[in-house]
Amino acid sequence: MNGIVARLVAERIALLRSFRATGVALLLAVVLVSVVGSLVPALTATAVAWLVSRVQQGDGSADLAILYAPLTLFAVVLVLGNAAEAAREPLYHLTRMRIDGAHRRSLSELITAAPTIGALEGPQAQTLIREAKADPDNWTQRTPADGALAQLRLLASGIGLAGSCVVLTRYAWWPVPLLVLSAFTFRFFLHRHALRWYRQAQRGLGQALHGDAWEAAITSPSEGKDARVFGFGDWAVDRMLHHVRGTFEPVWGLGNGFVARLLPQTLVVVVPLGVVYTMVASSAASGTTSVAVTTAVLAAGWSLFQILGNDDARELIGASACLAALDELRDLLSQDSLEPRKSAPPAAIETCSPPLVRFDRVSFAYPRTERQVLDGLDLEIRPGELLAVVGMNGAGKSTLIKLLAGLYRPTAGSICADGTELADLGPEWRRRISVVFQDFVRYQLPAADNVTLGRPGAAVDPGVLDAVAREAGLDAVVADLPDGWQTPLSRSRSGGVDLSGGQWQQVALARALYAVRMGAKIVVLDEPTAHLDVGTETEVFQQLTSALHDTSVVLISHRLSTVRRAHRIVLLEDGRISESGTHAELMRLGGSYARMFSLQAERFRQGHDDRIEEGELI
Repeated sequence: MNGIVARLVAERIALLRSFRATGVALLLAVVLVSVVGSLVPALTATAVAWLVSRVQQGDGSADLAILYAPLTLFAVVLVLGNAAEAAREPLYHLTRMRIDGAHRRSLSELITAAPTIGALEGPQAQTLIREAKADPDNWTQRTPADGALAQLRLLASGIGLAGSCVVLTRYAWWPVPLLVLSAFTFRFFLHRHALRWYRQAQRGLGQALHGDAWEAAITSPSEGKDARVFGFGDWAVDRMLHHVRGTFEPVWGLGNGFVARLLPQTLVVVVPLGVVYTMVASSAASGTTSVAVTTAVLAAGWSLFQILGNDDARELIGASACLAALDELRDLLSQDSLEPRKSAPPAAIETCSPPLVRFDRVSFAYPRTERQVLDGLDLEIRPGELLAVVGMNGAGKSTLIKLLAGLYRPTAGSICADGTELADLGPEWRRRISVVFQDFVRYQLPAADNVTLGRPGAAVDPGVLDAVAREAGLDAVVADLPDGWQTPLSRSRSGGVDLSGGQWQQVALARALYAVRMGAKIVVLDEPTAHLDVGTETEVFQQLTSALHDTSVVLISHRLSTVRRAHRIVLLEDGRISESGTHAELMRLGGSYARMFSLQAERFRQGHDDRIEEGELI
């Protein structure tokens, strides 16, 4: 029991801490409005009782002067009540913007600061992110601001409750415990239902995630092509609605059950009020109690249920669950963190030359799987060399570069840069490496932003932009854009255009080259020219080789005619390096690489075009 109380107190304190994001002036205004609003019922009862009392005392128009004071008080109470009511929503709206904005910023920073992506890919993390996000468009969820304001209203209601109790005691003490107990009992019923309601809503989060995925597929232009060509649009809508119903129907069922149980909850309100009202009316009829006191008791008694009967329980429970999800997500991501375990040697971070990277007995299996993609792999990436990694589909080439980029940790072994483990270098390592992934992202941003994201935050030099565009073969594309570098690369944006697969790949290459210009010393290119024809690829690759002459380059390509230019080629098979050497050395060896190269050369002689089409992965 003590543990439950302690947890509830901690949750309420956490909600009140959310007000730190509002600022002192706004917080004081919101508190003032809430307190005034809670006191209005007691003040109204007092003013009306005083007015009735003065009316009873008067016996003609000459006595109208005695009404000025109670009328003035009544008018002031009305003005204060209306002013508080009018100011409440604008102030609450601004409070919600600041509190929820700060919360979502914390959530975004937590997600983007996670050094690895292993935990983020799991269903647990995705469910926690959705719950912590607390989408205001989803009526089953509540934001931290909802809970903070509800908690403030609850505290303010304590002041209003005390005021109403003072008014009641003018008649007798016994209505106070009777009505307060019944009001708290009514609130208990509301809270219990809200708790059951929210728990049921939480059980539907998995269904909601599936529904979101189908909604995104229906509304996305890329999936929209398949939906129209294959004609599964109606089927996709049915799948979305199936998950939507699975999310909400159990919650609707609880709502129907709540309506069926209204009778006993209504009796909790009606019976105590009926007893008090009957006793007070009888006293007034017999002349034992004045009409003024009776009026005050009638108004104050009902105000208790108004104060404690507000349905704030859902806001409190939902907002507490939202904050708890954020804390749980923080703990989950911290378990997978790559923050530095110790101070890394400055030379390992600040040196201007490419580092020596060594994979030592590295093994890796993706989270929640057992298959070893890499199994005891040993590899060196030497300073300034062009290293090519080749292998069959599924050999683990892309996995290797994800480990090199620090997106995952090895499940066994170590990866070191100049003798320091990447886990010890932490985020500093990301400033040293630039990667063009095979499934590169197409940002719906202006062309300039698509490139400068390679090193955000730095001052943009137009000369550097133009230089990396030339090196990536993008300059002709930029020249044809309606607004040049400021053209949005999406037809859904005003004045925007879309690019071909090959042009988007050149944008991704320019982004990586921009990072090199800003200090990166290792570049990883995963199928960097796969969407280009052979002629364009040769031209772009010559530009890349010239631009990256003092940088370590790791190249992955399905075109062995490209990798033959590498200083060293390694063949990845069964999770390990099975062959290593120059193109000539590997051809003389006559192993798997030589057979692959000969087979591909024969296909080229037959006129086969092996460009990767859009959406195809190697």
